[in-house]
Amino acid sequence: MTTIDCTWLSFDAAAEVERIVARLREILSRDLKRRGLVVGLSGGIDSSVTAALGVRAFGADRVFGLLMPEKQSDPDTLAISQIVAEALGLEFAHEDISAILESVGFYRRYDDAVRELVPQFADDWKSKVVIQNGGDVAGFNYFELVVQSPSGDILRQRLPLKTYLGIVASTNFKQRVRKMLEYYHADRLNFAVAGTPNRLEYDQGFFVKNGDGSADVKPIAHLYKSQVYELGAYLKVPEKVRNRLPTTDTYSLAQAQDEFYFLVPYHQMDLCLYAKNNGISLEETVRVSGLSVDKVQRVWIDIDRKRAATRYHHLQAVLVADVPEIAL
Repeated sequence: MTTIDCTWLSFDAAAEVERIVARLREILSRDLKRRGLVVGLSGGIDSSVTAALGVRAFGADRVFGLLMPEKQSDPDTLAISQIVAEALGLEFAHEDISAILESVGFYRRYDDAVRELVPQFADDWKSKVVIQNGGDVAGFNYFELVVQSPSGDILRQRLPLKTYLGIVASTNFKQRVRKMLEYYHADRLNFAVAGTPNRLEYDQGFFVKNGDGSADVKPIAHLYKSQVYELGAYLKVPEKVRNRLPTTDTYSLAQAQDEFYFLVPYHQMDLCLYAKNNGISLEETVRVSGLSVDKVQRVWIDIDRKRAATRYHHLQAVLVADVPEIAL
């Protein structure tokens, strides 16, 4: 990862932990009236830090971890998630969601969508969706399907909108099934479900509506990804997690987040988003981010486009007429 000399995102990790812990205690006791937290552990920094904050707030016996891989998951995901749960002293459950996904037709639906472009695609092939253009040239970004045959041959096809939507709709089953299981365990324990998006993901709508976007409390949604890593070091999250690059862990081929959604790696996206949010000049943003003038401008344009395109993700159900709330 490129090291960038910038103090924009510097903060007092110890003070921030205490602030989050105090708010979590207040939210659960006053607003949610729940005893603890359920956290889906993905082996990534966001879920690990969220679980660690829950332990600081309520103790390990009141944080329940869920490990929910499926047959397309990165083989490291389960092992690293278990390392996190054990390091934090959590009770946890391993819920392999492959059978549920099979029962709702995910694998069939996904394969059918891919075969619209690659008719020979089969169970022993791997695939992923990647963003193209990446802000390097003027114009809109578009998506490509990347498939790998058992012999290792790679094919790339530009995704038409219909096929892209079919692939995304099917992969969204994964996040929604996981959330269903989180709420099952939350209901039986009288716990609340903790969401794990950081500020970059929350701002840019990088979540599935009624999937990983659904939660009772989101403890780190105000923190930039770089700050979450800093909290991870302070909270002594296992080193394997802190050294692991962010991935989507959605497709059978390995996929970094900036391949699929963001135009640049997270540490540069953080800086571009911070600069945009705080009215910092283009010249200063170029200096601290290490990006070109054109690249920063295109990242800023993409931020606005994603905010507009994913506003739907943030909306609650819209009422056609007001229903007054009754004061308790």
